[in-house]
Amino acid sequence: MLRPAKKHSVYDLRQLKGKRCLTHVHVKSPEEAEAAEEAGIDLLSCSFDTAVAQARLPLLVAAAPKSFISGATPHGLASPEEAIRVGFQALEQGASSVYCSASPWTIEAMAREGIPVVGHLGMVPRHATWTNVRAIGKTAIEAKQLYEQMKRLESAGAYAAELELVPHRLASYLCKKTSLLLMSLGSGNGCDSQFLFSDDILGDYDERIPRHAKAYRNFLKEYQRLQAERVAAFREYADDVKSGRFPEAHHLVTMDEAMFQKTIEAIEGGGNA
Repeated sequence: MLRPAKKHSVYDLRQLKGKRCLTHVHVKSPEEAEAAEEAGIDLLSCSFDTAVAQARLPLLVAAAPKSFISGATPHGLASPEEAIRVGFQALEQGASSVYCSASPWTIEAMAREGIPVVGHLGMVPRHATWTNVRAIGKTAIEAKQLYEQMKRLESAGAYAAELELVPHRLASYLCKKTSLLLMSLGSGNGCDSQFLFSDDILGDYDERIPRHAKAYRNFLKEYQRLQAERVAAFREYADDVKSGRFPEAHHLVTMDEAMFQKTIEAIEGGGNA
């Protein structure tokens, strides 16, 4: 068993910068959180962007009590005040930090209140209309812009940033030029953590796996097998009911004949059983 000896703090993570690459998995259920902690995964993250996800966070924390868990806040934060409210809500429900892909101004408001914030650099899905879904930083101009964005996040008070789909040599260079913990999602192994979604690791969706990811299991096939087994079991149950094969004698509660006759007499004759 590889469960962590203690729960990391932001302070701990900062001390590890440059010493080793941390493992990082985005989980979506208590079962995944528990498995990740037992496997010794360093960092966990989860959604905190809907009412369902917000209600699920305490369950994840309970399932992985020694894990550092970041909650991903909603994309549509309307104001710094709302960001602060959501950030504190995540911390109160057990998150160790919050992930926020909003502007440096929003992140700065949260950081000023002492909320540990992870920003987002590179290919940011919510900003993909400006860039398309592609690697970011393959030209000198774009790489310089990425560096400047990183420095703005650093100045805003973020302690870390997800670095998504950035050329690995550039990602390694940037990691040495910032106090931020850079979390690589498709940006190579020269960052402070290597980040994948549980969906990718477990292979539990019916799409082409992204180039940067690796599936270690085929959960989709297993889910499909289980669904087929559900259908077969329900069909067999229905057939047994229709044919009289269920329930059988050993499924029934028995009543001896004498007591049954006495009960009938009491009901039909008005007496006492």
